[in-house]
Amino acid sequence: MLIKEVNGKFPQIPEDCYVAENATIVGDVTFGANCSVWFNAVVRGDVNFITIGDKVNIQDGAVIHCTYQKHPTIIGNNVSIGHNAIVHGCTIKDNVLIGMGAIVMDNCVIESNSIVAAGSVITQNTIVESGCIYAGVPAKKVKDIDQSDFAGEIQRISNNYVMYSGWFKED
Repeated sequence: MLIKEVNGKFPQIPEDCYVAENATIVGDVTFGANCSVWFNAVVRGDVNFITIGDKVNIQDGAVIHCTYQKHPTIIGNNVSIGHNAIVHGCTIKDNVLIGMGAIVMDNCVIESNSIVAAGSVITQNTIVESGCIYAGVPAKKVKDIDQSDFAGEIQRISNNYVMYSGWFKED
């Protein structure tokens, strides 16, 4: 793993987090408890700060970055960032699933208890409503979570990633 100081700021990663051997975490990045950063993921806090809550999983190939002098990236608790997703200079609240390959752009707010579908693009300045699924390019609201097959999936995936990371942690 590459964990590196940038401009005097060193990533803060609690002992109970799992970071894959080829993940990259640099600069002003702070993690909460029970997080995981998977293979080839990049969390780059070089141009602004990144704050990550508890039980967040950043899956393989995902990129978390921010915008110089404008937008930090703030991720709440119980968030899953899918494989190859890009999360850039935005706020993601609690209990959110960002699907595989999705892109969340600058100054967006993803409200709690919501899902951004795989492959979606949340364009700059968009607010994703709580309790909803957004999908498409550009992404729009497609459904309420409680009326979908995805009710309970956010919690299930987050819990599974805590379990998976236990398989990789050295004793």
